[in-house]
Amino acid sequence: MCAGNQEVVDRSEVVIIAVRGQDRHKALAGLTVDGDKLVVNVMAGVGIDDLRRTLATDAPLVRAIPLPAVRERRSVTVTYPSHPTVNSLFEHLGGVLPVEDEAAFNVFSALTGTLTTHYSYLATLTSWAIGHGIASDDADSYVRSLFQGVGRALSDETRSLHQLAADHETPNGSNERIRTTWFTSANSEALNKALDDLLAGLEGQWDSDKR
Repeated sequence: MCAGNQEVVDRSEVVIIAVRGQDRHKALAGLTVDGDKLVVNVMAGVGIDDLRRTLATDAPLVRAIPLPAVRERRSVTVTYPSHPTVNSLFEHLGGVLPVEDEAAFNVFSALTGTLTTHYSYLATLTSWAIGHGIASDDADSYVRSLFQGVGRALSDETRSLHQLAADHETPNGSNERIRTTWFTSANSEALNKALDDLLAGLEGQWDSDKR
């Protein structure tokens, strides 16, 4: 048991900062981080320079995006800059993807903001089926089974995502009909716009209260 954050830092070789971005100034106030420590920053929207100013340290700083699936060692973690200790840690938790610059890191960070949209899409499918008289448990079970199969198909890296989509369609079939009538160019543009706005925020164009 440590008496406070400073003792945690002093007794650690690797310090992982995982507070909410808007809480970082309060949480990190007064901390001294010696240059022989390694700091891993998992706060969304808080860049290397920002954190270095907050900590006033010369210690190496590495950003990372660990997702919940690391608990099952099934998620690739994006990092920047590449560091052997951090790479080794996340390699054991499902894989690591070091990127060349912070701009690329922020693009990957924005992609993580789409996860709950996917779940909400599945929930909407379930609600639609229930609205047409299907029992709730049956609708839930079937939608889950449909997309668990899709998830398994994603492990086939010999086929691009576009190829996987094509392989799940027949000409003029049901999948093509839904894709072309619902996922229109306007729908795609709206998604791109939402991602662009999120990326702008992650790059520091929002004030800290909006992160």
